Amino acid sequence: MNSVENEFETLDDAECMALMGSMPVGRIVFTEHALPAVRLVNFVLHQDSVVIRTAPGSKFDAALRGAVVAFETDDYDAETGAGWSVSAVGEAQAVHDPAEVARLAALPLCPWVPGRHEQFIRIPCERISGRRIGSRTAARRRAGHHHRSRPPQRAAGHT
Repeated sequence: MNSVENEFETLDDAECMALMGSMPVGRIVFTEHALPAVRLVNFVLHQDSVVIRTAPGSKFDAALRGAVVAFETDDYDAETGAGWSVSAVGEAQAVHDPAEVARLAALPLCPWVPGRHEQFIRIPCERISGRRIGSRTAARRRAGHHHRSRPPQRAAGHT
């Protein structure tokens, strides 16, 4: 773990995988009609891969094409200002082998949306990176020194 002024910490691969695996939901980023698309999905980590249970549709179509996709999870504590974000990139794979489908169906992965979700997408975490915003920023927020990412808005008619 590398630290930049104790503000942002770059996370190593093992910590990225542990943090990602601690969350029940994440975002899959793929291409739909030549444009970026992001979907919130529930998932599990299995053998260093993100596994999503889904119905046929745009996410599954991306997997059928073997598209390179991104997957992101994060957590943020509004009171302390601390948080982290982990992103993984890999080639989406539709799982067709009946024995592998049966193994994945036994994982603790229940779809949110009613209906038949018998398709599985596997995304091997070929590249993974993450960072955490840490204690110095949280301490400043507690002290009332809030960081602004953009200038304050002015009222209409004022310059």
